[in-house]
This record gives sequence, C-alpha cells and structure tokens, in this order.
Amino acid sequence: EVSDVLTGPFNNMGVPTAKSFHLLSPGYGNLANVPLGLANPYFVRMASSPSATILEDAASQGASFFTISEIGGNDVLGYATSGGSGTVQTGNPDPSTYGPSDITDPTLFAGVFTNIVQAMTANGAKGAVVTVPSIVNLPYFTTVPYNAVPLDQATADLLNAGYAAYNGGLQAAFAALTGTGLFTEEELNKRTINFTAGSNAVVIIDEDLTDLGAINPAFADIPQYRQATADDFLVLTSSSFIGTPDDNDPSLINGLSLPLSDEWVLTPEEQSNIQIATDAYNAAITSIGNANGLAVVDLDGLLSEAATSGTQFDDFTMTTTLVFGGMVSLDGIHLTTRGYALMA
Repeated sequence: EVSDVLTGPFNNMGVPTAKSFHLLSPGYGNLANVPLGLANPYFVRMASSPSATILEDAASQGASFFTISEIGGNDVLGYATSGGSGTVQTGNPDPSTYGPSDITDPTLFAGVFTNIVQAMTANGAKGAVVTVPSIVNLPYFTTVPYNAVPLDQATADLLNAGYAAYNGGLQAAFAALTGTGLFTEEELNKRTINFTAGSNAVVIIDEDLTDLGAINPAFADIPQYRQATADDFLVLTSSSFIGTPDDNDPSLINGLSLPLSDEWVLTPEEQSNIQIATDAYNAAITSIGNANGLAVVDLDGLLSEAATSGTQFDDFTMTTTLVFGGMVSLDGIHLTTRGYALMA
C-alpha cells in the first residue's frame, strides 16, 4: 500500500529502479499494478494519473532546460548486481517479456532514448544528456578480492580431499576426450581445484564452462566448478557471505567446500555482456544528443578517470575506492553528495 501521495509539479522526475522503457510505460504509476510487478511504487506517489507515463509528466512541465541523466544504467545494473543471472535480450524488442535482471536490447534502448529527447525538445527546450558508467569503475564489483580466504595447511588438506573426486572426474573426462578438441588441457587446468596454506581463491560455479555431461552422459555428474581469478568480479554483498556455513548443511562453507552460485560472481563473459550493452547505450546517447544539439556529459569517462588517475574537484582528489575515495557512496554504486556535485 502506498500512502502520502505527493503533489507536483516536480522538477526531478527521476524514479528509482526504472529502466529506459519504463519511462514510456502507461500504468507504471498505477497502484493496482504494483503487486503485479508492472508499476513502480515510487512513481505511484508522484504520477499525475494512474495512466500517465514518466515521460509525459516530465514533458508536461514545459521546461526550458532539462537533463536526461543516466538513463540506461538500470538497463544493465540488475543483471550486474545479480551476478549475471538474467538474460541478455539483444534482438528482442518486446520488454514485456523481460525479467527484472535482464539486459535491455540496445536497439530498443536507442528508440526509447530518441522518443525521450524528441518529447523534451518539442517546445524548443535545450538540455544535457549523460552517459552510463561502466561497472568496472564501480566499487560494488571491484572491492571484494577473489583470493582473500586464509587457510592453514590442515584445512587446505581437508578441502583438497573433498575435491579429489571432482578433480579425478576431470582427469577421466580429459583422457576420454583427448584429441576431440571438446575439452582442452587449458580448461582442465582452469577447472582443477587446489588449496594451499595462505590466501586462496574462492570456488565458483561458472555456467560458461563446458558441460561435460552434454558431451558424454558418463560425465554428467561433473559440475561446472572452478576457482576464481583476478578477472572475476565478486559482488560487494559476497563479503559477508564467503566463509559462512551453509544454511542447509552447516558442515559446508560458502565459497570453499560449497561453491558460490552465479548470483555472487560476474565472470569475464558476463562482464563482457554488460560492457557491450553499455557501450551501445552510450553510443546512442552521444549520437542522439549531438544530433539534437544537446550537451553530452561523459559520466562514463569521469568515473573512468576517477578509477585510474583520480579526479580533481576543488582541493580534493576523488577516486572510486570504497569508503575513502570520495566519489562513490557506501553502497558501491551511487555517487556521494560530493560526487553528484561534481557531476552537476
């Protein structure tokens, strides 16, 4: 139930969790649609009518200047924060078939963004558009190390004994498939699990590894496990999950004897899916903005600079380091007030 309905007009039509196509969706502010997952409880409070769209309400303000800020961020963010558990919807122009963690089709995004710009400039207004930051520059994905599990030799030996059957199955599969090119020595080494005294990489499930059971039913019981590498991103919330006992079997430890599921890790393949979509969105934002005489603010470039050399703002150098960097807030995704001041 939504109470305390707000009254406008509003200068800020930003609606949390809205994806690009939601800005054009009638009924996105209809309270009756909230339980169905077809409406946004935030927009319900500020919509001019249950059938209004965010874009209609924004355009109705008749602004002489506007900003279209970070539209497209949520179109990849749900996929990213879920560890890539959604679907890449490239080539699918029907958002009614999308799940909440899916990546929006770039062609659909470009069409939506064109409609937004056309509506906001219809009265001759000027404005600025803002590019979408790459997740590689957000500490939500880059803070938790892949190899920070400390083990003594006795614990490492116990874990190695637990994975002995798994490693043996990999060796048997490799021997049986040698010469076929279906299971390479490189992948064998990548999937072999070994713990030592000192810091160790966590164990993860990687759905992009070869499904050995699909090749030969005799290997159907060999799961798609491997240890993480520096190329994997562990999401920020995994920091309080890794090393804890499993809820169903306390003898199993998450990230060690029990591999991390997809929701905790962005593999390089999943990172690539996000970056390809982000690059496509930013190309559309830049092209459409330039074609309509709008300023293009490169937030993606700003975050990239902060993540590498740091960004000078007044007498403070901001970076994207969590807590102490000054640019990104404690949730690891949104900017701090100082970061938003620089952006503005």
